[in-house]
Amino acid sequence: MLRLAVTTDAETFERVREPLAERGIEVAHVRAKERALRVSGGAERGSVSVSASGPGEFDGFDVGLVYPTRLMEGAVVAERLGVPWVNGRDAVVTSRNKAGVLAALDAAGLPTPRTAMVSNPVDESVVVDAVSGFSYPVIVKPNSATRGVGVATASDLDSLLGVVDYLNLIHDYRATGDKSYLVQEFLPDARDYRAMVVDGGYAGAVRRELDADALAAGRWKHNVHRGATARGVDLDPEARDLAERAADTLGIDYLGVDLLATDDRLVVNETNARPTVDVATKYEPDFYDRLAALIRRTADESNRANGV
Repeated sequence: MLRLAVTTDAETFERVREPLAERGIEVAHVRAKERALRVSGGAERGSVSVSASGPGEFDGFDVGLVYPTRLMEGAVVAERLGVPWVNGRDAVVTSRNKAGVLAALDAAGLPTPRTAMVSNPVDESVVVDAVSGFSYPVIVKPNSATRGVGVATASDLDSLLGVVDYLNLIHDYRATGDKSYLVQEFLPDARDYRAMVVDGGYAGAVRRELDADALAAGRWKHNVHRGATARGVDLDPEARDLAERAADTLGIDYLGVDLLATDDRLVVNETNARPTVDVATKYEPDFYDRLAALIRRTADESNRANGV
């Protein structure tokens, strides 16, 4: 039986554990953040040292699902595990860069929202020029954040510059690694979908929706972590194809693709190489068969490369 390391949140871990066990893959959670990790022994090789990581904690794994979200901690955890990843560091870094994803998809001829990236620090005039062709309201979002963190709308130039002032304050801190943000066209009536692609093929989708009370209160973000509800849907062939083409363009085997659909447009809004797994009934019947096959192939390819 293969042993799979899962560093994603408890929700995903609990959902994948039993279905993958039924397919001969033992799943164990590896905590990669908000803890102490041994980096080096501080003694002669082979000697025993006191460690913040439990003995054998990282031993016995054959493959990992997705690289840890925090890259600094991830480097230590990945070294300790010493396994191939279904989605490795490169896949996570690629998907996290929203502007880079949209640029790659646009270059490949895939439809995306009109978007400009601003790299701080810049003069106010640069921001004004960047949005000169946009209609208000617009979306302003950090380039690297997830779960809708820091995403705002601006109804006119003054409110946009007010949001930018706030970003400038945040970006002044030297510890802020990514100092870029996006200004993007707002599609207020768009339907919001998360399509899952596994090993190049569409594997199911959910539609993310706010309830009537949230909409009446003026809320518009459809992130599940912000209170939206995700229900399983059957996407049409055009949307399925677009999700598959996005994953192929980025070269990522296991990918959540966020689609926005209006009456006359279908666009890729973002991607996620560390997608939360929903309940199995919201995906295609063979979702876990295909995921298990991808996990096994990742382990097998690594073994062949290492002559095992």
